[in-house]
Amino acid sequence: MSTEEKVALAAEVQGSHAVTSVLAALELPRSTWYYHQNHRVSYTEKHARLKEPLETIAREHPEYGYRRTTVELTQGHGYHVNHKVVQRLHQEWGLPLIRSTRPPRHSGIRQAISAAGERVNLVAGEETIQPFEVAYTDFTELVYADGRQKSHLIPIIDHTSKLALGWAVAERAVTGLALKAWERAKQTLETQGVDLKGLIVHHDQDPVFTSYRWTSHLLLRDQVRVSYALNGARDNPQMESFIGRFKTENRSLLLDAQTLEELRVAVGERMDYYNTRRRHSSIGYQAPILYIASLQPWS
Repeated sequence: MSTEEKVALAAEVQGSHAVTSVLAALELPRSTWYYHQNHRVSYTEKHARLKEPLETIAREHPEYGYRRTTVELTQGHGYHVNHKVVQRLHQEWGLPLIRSTRPPRHSGIRQAISAAGERVNLVAGEETIQPFEVAYTDFTELVYADGRQKSHLIPIIDHTSKLALGWAVAERAVTGLALKAWERAKQTLETQGVDLKGLIVHHDQDPVFTSYRWTSHLLLRDQVRVSYALNGARDNPQMESFIGRFKTENRSLLLDAQTLEELRVAVGERMDYYNTRRRHSSIGYQAPILYIASLQPWS
């Protein structure tokens, strides 16, 4: 215990115990005690050691008044003080403001995700997934203009065929960008004669994907099923694999793009290559378009 803390503690019990006994118990020299008495500090400085625990209590127990706080301070933090001290410090440090501040309530969508638990991941446990039954998506950062600029890409990839259904690029990873990629994906799926109803779109719990705009658009308007990863990227390995390959294989081309529009053109060309010419080992070293053509019609 520091000298200042000993002096503060002695001051707190002054009047209820003999000063000599208190100083002896604290091993605090009388000269030090009287020096501090002759050079008094402010009330808040005198009780500075209590600020951190009081702020902690105010945040953890916002419903506590000064009496309950005094008990918690004593039993939970080991500081024995009079409730009047706590009452005054509450006012001096503005602790009622902290106590009145509540964390924002989770949205209805967030509450539903929490209530569903592991069931929000609709992909986990699926042993056989047919083409156009599950699609994955996520945001990733792209660096361009020789490393001087950054943007965000959101691709949507089919689980089985590896076809890039849709994509979009913009400066910010916002809901509008995600919906733009989804509209492009819908066009691709319609071209393939796929009924959107029942399709699972799997992603993490990024605020974009838990927003009302995203979920209402997919769930209510397009009647697809939305699936959420429980452990971030670890629950979306197919998407992480695509992103890793795409950025590694196209790094130089992306860096050469000097404007956002040039970047969009470069990404579009590479997505076309990915779909029509790049061979994928998981589908027999075929390009996604050729793989799909070899299957029975899905309409």
